[in-house]
Amino acid sequence: MHVSVVLFTSDLRLHDHPPLRAALEAADAVVPLFVRDRAVAAAGFDAPNRSAFLADCLADLDASLRERGGRLVVRSGDLVEEVCRTVTEADADEVHMAAAHSAFATRREDRLRRALEACGRRLFVHDAVTVAVPPGEVTPYSSDHFAVFTPYHRQWARVRLRAVAAAPRRVPVPDQVHGEPLPARGEVAGVSPGLTRGGESEGRKRVDAYWRRGLDAYDDTRDDLAADTTSRLSAPLHFGTLSAVELVHRARRRGGPGAEALVRQLAWRDFHRQVLAARPAAAHADYRTKHDRWRSRHIARADIEAWCEGRTGYPVIDAAMRQLRHEGWMHNRARLLTASFLAKTLYVDWRIGAAHFLHWLVDGDVANNQLNWQWMAGTGTDTRPNRVLNPVTQAKRYDPDGTYVRRWLPELRGLETPVLHEPWKLPAAERAALDYPDPVVQFSDGLARFRHARGGGHRAAPREDRRWDEQPS
Repeated sequence: MHVSVVLFTSDLRLHDHPPLRAALEAADAVVPLFVRDRAVAAAGFDAPNRSAFLADCLADLDASLRERGGRLVVRSGDLVEEVCRTVTEADADEVHMAAAHSAFATRREDRLRRALEACGRRLFVHDAVTVAVPPGEVTPYSSDHFAVFTPYHRQWARVRLRAVAAAPRRVPVPDQVHGEPLPARGEVAGVSPGLTRGGESEGRKRVDAYWRRGLDAYDDTRDDLAADTTSRLSAPLHFGTLSAVELVHRARRRGGPGAEALVRQLAWRDFHRQVLAARPAAAHADYRTKHDRWRSRHIARADIEAWCEGRTGYPVIDAAMRQLRHEGWMHNRARLLTASFLAKTLYVDWRIGAAHFLHWLVDGDVANNQLNWQWMAGTGTDTRPNRVLNPVTQAKRYDPDGTYVRRWLPELRGLETPVLHEPWKLPAAERAALDYPDPVVQFSDGLARFRHARGGGHRAAPREDRRWDEQPS
C-alpha cells in the first residue's frame, strides 16, 4: 500500500488544502500529522491564547477527519525527528506540507528535506496555502521584494489565483500509526477570559455570518471602535483554518466597496510576508533605521507598565489595552493608536510593544505583528515615518459617543461624553474620585520629545489611512 504523510502546520483545515489533496491523489492512504514542535515553545511562540486556540483547531480538525474515516495524529518533540519517525512507522514514500516564509520555518523545512532525502523519501512543499500570493511571485524590476504597498498591490491584484480545492470526502489513515492525546483548551493556564473559539468549523461559520451582516459595510465602518464591525478573521487566517485564496475568490465574486476593502487587507497580509521573506532580520531589527535612541526599559519602566496594564490616563489607549488582555484580540484602529502611543508618544522601543502583543494576541504572527509595529514606529515600510496619532483626536473621531471607552473602563462610565476622552480636565476633586490615573505624559510633551529624537523639524501628520485588521498581528 502506498502511503503519504501530510504535515499540518499553519493550515489546520480540510477545505482548500493542496497538500492534502496531492497526498490523497498520490497514495492509497495518508497520515494527517501535526507535531507540537518543542522549538516553537523554546522560541516563546506558544503563548497561552494561541495554545488554547490551537487546541480548539486540532480538536476540530480531528473531528472533521473522523467524519471522513480518518483521524489526526499528534506528536510532540523535534518536528524533523517526529516526521521521520512517522514516515518509518507508516512506511510512507513522501511528505506533503505547506510552504512557510519566516526564517525559522525555512530553516526547519530545509532540515526536514535533508533528513527525508537521507532515508530515501521525498518532501513536496505546496505554495499559496497560507497566503493568497506567495512571496517572490510578484517583484519589482530592481529588487527582490516590494518595499511600498501600493505598487505591490497593483501587481498582486493581477495575479491569477489557483482554483479552490474542495474538502475531501474520504481520508483513509493506516492503522499502525498512532499519536498522543489531543491537547485541550482547559489544560492551558493564563488564557484570556473572552478568547474566541478556534477551528475550521468556527471559522467558516464566522465567514458566513460576516458575509450576511458585515461585509457590505466593511469599508465604511471598520474604524468604528464601538461598532466592532471588523471581520475578526485574523485568527482563523493565522492558524490556517480559513484559506486566504478562498476568501479572495469569494469576496471578488461578491463585489462592492466592502469586499474590495477586505481583499486589500488580505493583500497587506501577503505584502508583509514578502517583505519578511526577503528581509528576515526585520523580525527583530529596523527595516529602515532612523537611528532611534529609544528610552531604556529601566528609565521608561513605569510608563511601559502603565501602557501594558491600561493605566496610561488616556482612556482610548487604556480601553484598547484592557480589551487585549480580556479577549486576546484588539480592534484594528486601536492597534494603531496603542502602537503609536508607545513608540512615538512614550518613545519606547517598538520591540517591547511587539513582544507584549505577541504574548496576548491570538492572531499574533511574526510577519504581521513585527512589520505592523515597525510601520507604526516609523522604522518599517511607511512612507511617512514621522506621523504621530493623537489619542484624544482619534478617540473623538472613532469613538465619538464614548461607547468603546465605557465598555472597557467601568470607572469612567459615569462621565459625560465631552470630558470622557479628556478626564484630566475635570476639577481635581472629581478626578480623585474616579480611581483613574492622570496622563503618564502630556501629549504635546511626548510629541516634542519624539520630534527632537528624530532630528527636529518634522511635522506630525494627524491623518492615517493604514489598516491593521486582517493582518494584525
